[in-house]
Amino acid sequence: MAGLALAGCTEKPQTETRKSDSKAWESTPSGYTVQGFKTGDPVAWEAQMRKRAQAQNEYARAVSAP
Repeated sequence: MAGLALAGCTEKPQTETRKSDSKAWESTPSGYTVQGFKTGDPVAWEAQMRKRAQAQNEYARAVSAP
């Protein structure tokens, strides 16, 4: 019983085996990629992000009253 209790207290060695993240625009094409997006092009990625953010902007979407 004491052996089971002590087994839960041991710590596993922490080694860094994970690679660092890649840049957002260096993704592989998939079914979720927007048509017209060029993989590996940071300028196209930033333009796409601006376009997405503008589509969610309520002030830009609202109809201005005369």
